[in-house]
This record gives sequence, structure tokens and C-alpha cells, in this order.
Amino acid sequence: MSARQGIGILLLLVIVLSADQSFAAPAQRQDTTRHLYDRIMEEFKHRDYEAAMAGFRLFIEIHGQSALAANAQYWIGECQFRTRRYRDALQSFYDVVSNYPMSPKLAASTLKLGQTYIKLGDQEKARLMFDRVIDQYPESAEAEVARKTIEAIAPGEETSTVSP
Repeated sequence: MSARQGIGILLLLVIVLSADQSFAAPAQRQDTTRHLYDRIMEEFKHRDYEAAMAGFRLFIEIHGQSALAANAQYWIGECQFRTRRYRDALQSFYDVVSNYPMSPKLAASTLKLGQTYIKLGDQEKARLMFDRVIDQYPESAEAEVARKTIEAIAPGEETSTVSP
């Protein structure tokens, strides 16, 4: 399926699934919102990043107040990262951190900021983001990845600052 076909199908799904949202019961609205989100995630899992990115943007427009909006914003950044649009990805991950302070995607977004800065060749900012993940989310899987990344990009850095 091409990106254009995927986007067309996605738009049709949005129209059909959102048509009666204003009259639906809250639980029904939540089910419909989740169904749409899951459908867009399928595009991502199939590596159709353009269709997924368009779908997540549309999702945020329609369901911007839902609990899944922060996740959608994160996945937009992930699509941009995977298509090497690193500056756009930075903005998307910063949007998660800035606009969704209670999101479960904060640790992942901060880690991705560090990884994106690595791709852009800015080791200093990358290190700041990795340190932030470790400081703010010390027990998370993301903190472990941040620790390993710091070790990989600067082996022996701590010992090099000690004078003999």
C-alpha cells in the first residue's frame, strides 16, 4: 500500500469514526479514539512513516485533548527521526516535553532528544539530555539506555579530568 493510499484510508476512517463523536457516550468516544490511534500505529509498524506522520497529526487535530495526544506527538517525532528529519524531530520531542508535562512519554522524549542531538553532531546538548534522563527518571529503561550511550560516546571521560 502506498503512502497516498494509506492516508486516504486513514482520512476515511477518521471521517467515519468521528462522525458521531459529539453524540457518543464518553466510553464510546474513548474506544473510537483508541481504535483510530491503533490504526495509525499499524502504519508506523509497517514502516510507512509518511502515512503514520500524517495520521498522528490528524489525530492530534481531532483528539488533541485525549490521553493519547502526547503519544501521537512522540510518534510524529519518531517518524521524523527515522526519516532523518532531525531538526523536525527535535521540535516534536520538545513539544512532548513542553506541552504534555504529565505524559508517560517524557523520559522517552528526553532520551530521543539526546539521540537526535547525536545525529546532528551536537555531543554537548546530547549529553545534557542524557544526564536529564538519568537525573529525572533514574529507574527507567530510558535512563539505562542514556547511561550506556554516555559510556559509548565518551569512554573514560570521568578519569580524563583527573590530573596525575
